[in-house]
Amino acid sequence: MHSTNLLLEEPIRMASILEPSKPTFFPAMTKIVGTLGPKSRSVEIISSCLESGMSVARFDFSWGDAEFHQETLENLRAAVKKSKKLCAVMLDTGGPELQVVNKSEHPISLQADSLVVLTPDQDKEATPNLLPINFSGLSKSVKKGDTIFIGQYLFTGSETTSVWLEVTEVKGEDVVCLIKNSATLAGPLYTLHVSQIRIELPTLTDKDKKVISTWAFRNKIDILSLSYTRNAEDVRHAREFLSKLGDLDQTQIFAKIENVEGMGNFDEILEEADGIILSRGNLGIDLPPEKVFLFQKAAVHRCNMAGKPAVVTRVVDSMTDNLRPTRAEATDVANAVLDDMLNTCGRYKRAFFVLVSKMLHINFLSSQVVMQFF
Repeated sequence: MHSTNLLLEEPIRMASILEPSKPTFFPAMTKIVGTLGPKSRSVEIISSCLESGMSVARFDFSWGDAEFHQETLENLRAAVKKSKKLCAVMLDTGGPELQVVNKSEHPISLQADSLVVLTPDQDKEATPNLLPINFSGLSKSVKKGDTIFIGQYLFTGSETTSVWLEVTEVKGEDVVCLIKNSATLAGPLYTLHVSQIRIELPTLTDKDKKVISTWAFRNKIDILSLSYTRNAEDVRHAREFLSKLGDLDQTQIFAKIENVEGMGNFDEILEEADGIILSRGNLGIDLPPEKVFLFQKAAVHRCNMAGKPAVVTRVVDSMTDNLRPTRAEATDVANAVLDDMLNTCGRYKRAFFVLVSKMLHINFLSSQVVMQFF
């Protein structure tokens, strides 16, 4: 009898897939966090993003100055009035993020099997054999055989724009590395990530505190994304700092899990934070891809049990250059929705097709239709 019932119901389910998508009056439970950057900061584009479903605007202070982000925020406010769509403001701190500094902004071509030196001397010019970095303690943190990843955007998997390095020698404050794949780095800044190595820098840096006490305080931000959260004390420290800044004591703190230390302390971090952000790009450096998936499933389940929102990053990455997502990306979004992932993050920082949220919105609606059959 059970198998007969299944056969009777199955054609209805299959037929519904072939029908054109219809508008629904049910509000989308999944929210979209959009990073506003150079390609997505005009009033017209932000209005289109709001119309397409973006409900949180993320301002990434790991790049750009306060004046740049203030202009973008003013455009957001104009777009909110124009579209009559509400949108929260999220400030993403830089945190203890290591960066390669290329002051000339000329493309740097790195060749596989050759050597490159990472140096803390930022006065030197970046070349294929020498890369200045913004951290003087790297030589004390790494050893021979450690893996280092460098890329302008974490982490698309494109071997032509990101490079893997293996430490071969430490000379004073310099670190000599073997280049594992050929790549061309273009732009002024590239993020540097050392796999499973603790960097002795505070989670909330002096630069972050200055931005929060000025830009964030002046604009009364809604959410603080605490980058590289490593333990519950990081969250408590950030909350204590916000509590001294007037209305910012109401600002929610979303802990961003980006490394194995944060993973190991996930439960205590979840207890202290108002929400969780799973930085899949950085986690994909510390973990094999299949382990990132398992951690996402476990972390989202814990967030659901605690009644706290979860954000997943690095969604539809291919749409920075293409009009449509891959089938794998569409499935990734749908699975996140079905797991009750309350927020999904789409990045518009460098996108040529900046209306990523439109495609995400379609995926959300499709997922909700599927859920009605369960």
